[in-house]
Amino acid sequence: MTSSVSSPAYYYSNRMGRIILLAMEEIVGLNGANATLNLASLSSFINNYPPQNHKLEIPFRSISNILVAFESLYGPRGGRGVALRVGRACFQHGLREFGPMFGLTDVAFRMLPLQTRLNVGAASFAEIFNKHSDQRVRLEDDGRMLHWHIERCPLCWERKTDAPCCHMAVGLLQEALYWVSGGKIFNLEETRCIACGDATCTIVIDKIPIS
Repeated sequence: MTSSVSSPAYYYSNRMGRIILLAMEEIVGLNGANATLNLASLSSFINNYPPQNHKLEIPFRSISNILVAFESLYGPRGGRGVALRVGRACFQHGLREFGPMFGLTDVAFRMLPLQTRLNVGAASFAEIFNKHSDQRVRLEDDGRMLHWHIERCPLCWERKTDAPCCHMAVGLLQEALYWVSGGKIFNLEETRCIACGDATCTIVIDKIPIS
């Protein structure tokens, strides 16, 4: 007799799932969003986005399926671009939902020195995921670089790829850094990915802006 071991069930909150779907609709339009949901076997969300609450009811597999659907619909390069743009839009939607809760929209935060804003902002963003989802983020600061380690990642959940594929997270952090810094651009790159066999999905951020 053989037995199969299922993957653990992990979830995003309904509010986080709703943010992703709203951002997706903003970037690819309603028809594109519906096509993505159909391809990702998530047609139940068409005209029926999750409610704005913190119940953990959006499976990681659903988030990963959306990223796979982007690549199927738009090709690998186009899907990467869409995921980056959706990630950026997710930050703007998320800021409205979570920013006041964590003090990120307070004038006092905006008046802090840049490097302090980066450190405080990154810690707050990590806390949002760690507190309101089953995603686990660990920060590492070596002085010059900030390492955003996703130790349990919904974006590449149950995927196997040859290159890092958590483009939505990269887009989210790009927009977060732009906003936190007041319009500066930073180098950042996903250097490790669980889908590639690594222990974490790691995005490395140069704390010194390039412009």
